[in-house]
Amino acid sequence: MAKALQLPAPAGSSPSKEGSLRWLLTLGLLTLLSAAIGGGFGLVMVSGIERQVEEKYKALPQKTEVASPYKGNIAIKKLAAVVTNLAGSASDWVRLEASIVYRSGEEEHPDVLASETRQDILAYMRTVSLAQIQGPSGLLHLREDLNERARLRSKGVIQELVLETLVVQ
Repeated sequence: MAKALQLPAPAGSSPSKEGSLRWLLTLGLLTLLSAAIGGGFGLVMVSGIERQVEEKYKALPQKTEVASPYKGNIAIKKLAAVVTNLAGSASDWVRLEASIVYRSGEEEHPDVLASETRQDILAYMRTVSLAQIQGPSGLLHLREDLNERARLRSKGVIQELVLETLVVQ
């Protein structure tokens, strides 16, 4: 067997101090290397995530400005309150206040149009039961039905019927 060669130790240093110094130097070098690799990996991950977020926002449709449906020569006319009982019950009453939005250049007599629309609302409300107008969906259906009736009654002059108040008692 071969004997291991031992180099003479330098003067003034012990073998345990030299081993400890090498160990600390190696440990410090590995710490710096791992910090550099971790930092590089983090930068790569962050740039990848930023790129994905930018692509996602570019893929989203841009918000467009919504044009107002009320263009041109329009006017608003408040209708008189409609008070009537509901269908199927003599004790259920409703009070409805509304306004109409109409094209002012096409209508010569807006008061007549408002009165006809009010009478049409009164006739319609007498056919509606309490169950039909309950809840948010009932109110939405009532609004859509009244808008459709107002447009038909005015032959397209009325653009919208705006419900202001609806009280059921």
